Formats: sequence, structure tokens, C-alpha cells
Amino acid sequence: MIRAMIVDDDALVRLGLTDLLEGDPGIEVVAQAADGLQAVEQATAHRIDVALVDVRMPRMDGITATARLRALPHPPKVITLTTFDLDEYVYDALAAGADGFLLKDTDPAEILRAVHLVAAGSAMLHPTAARRLIDRYHATNQPQVAAAQAQLERLTPRERDVLALLAQGDTNADIATRLAMRESTVKAHVSRILTALAVTNRVQAALVARDAGLTT
Repeated sequence: MIRAMIVDDDALVRLGLTDLLEGDPGIEVVAQAADGLQAVEQATAHRIDVALVDVRMPRMDGITATARLRALPHPPKVITLTTFDLDEYVYDALAAGADGFLLKDTDPAEILRAVHLVAAGSAMLHPTAARRLIDRYHATNQPQVAAAQAQLERLTPRERDVLALLAQGDTNADIATRLAMRESTVKAHVSRILTALAVTNRVQAALVARDAGLTT
């Protein structure tokens, strides 16, 4: 059972997301919060597996809350909720440790899928928003491209193969199938990749891969 928390200052949004998640037999909403401060309090009081966190909230915004949540002794995975007009905040959220982001108008089935994927250790990026954000990021951060390419030099050819599929959103099981490897071997490669790239999660590793031109 995945233990989830909804963090949004809009009570109707919290209600809607709670109803959606509670409709999945594999998910239980164990906490709600109206801002980042409440989110940290709830995550300290309850064991949370996945937190859906809005970006723009009073008292403590979603980016700061994400960093605080990820710094807890038992940190939950975080999915940031955003809209296109908040592009500039999404990279900050990912840098703070978010495991993915969704647009608020994402199809309900995709939201449920995202919770399951993130809880299992994968990442979830809304495809359209991801493409738009990556294009914008490249346009304003060319030095990052050279830095990312230098980071990839730390990887073996096999690790690059794994990273390329990871960056496309494949799960460990998907990668194992496509590369004819054991899933445990894929997990070991992913752990080594995160260490070599000096990143904390799969989303950040995927961004390095895309910055370096390993994927499009």
C-alpha cells in the first residue's frame, strides 16, 4: 500500500486528488496539507511514501517544501504539481529533489500511474511540459551542456545505455528487458550512475543525459 500526502492550498484540489487516489486500491491518502510548513509537519508525524506538492502556496512554497521533505530522516518521494506558466520553478523543484512533475490538468489515470512509478523508484515527467522546459533550459544554459557531457565521461558504455533508457522514462524492468539484463543488475547500474553523476534521483540523471545530448 502506497501512503500518499496531498499538499495544495486549494481545498477543492486536495479533495479531488484525495478522491482520485483513494479510488486506487493500492494507494492510501494518509495526510493533507495546505502549505509547505504543514507538509513538513505531516511528513514528520506520518510515514509518507509519495507527496503530491503544489508549487505556489502561502507560508512555504512547494520548492522549499520539496527540499525540506527530501531532507527528512525518512524522506517521501515528491511529485511537483505545476502549470505551463510556472516553467521557471520546475527546474528549481527538480534541483530540490522532486522525482517528477505533472501538470494539474494531467489525465487522472496518468496521475495514478505517476504515483505508482515514483513510489517504485522511477521518475514521471509530463512529456509536453518536459520538452518545453528542456528546450528553454538549453536555450539559456549552454554551459550546462558542456558540464553534462563531462559528467557522462565518468560512465562506462553500458552505463550510458542504461542512462539513455532511464532518461526516456523506462522503468528498471523495462531497461532489463530491452538490454537483456537482470533487473538487479539494472538497479546496480542505476545506483552507480547516480553516484557517478553526483545526482540524487532519476529525474536529475535524466536531465544530465538530455543536457549532454544523450537523448532528445
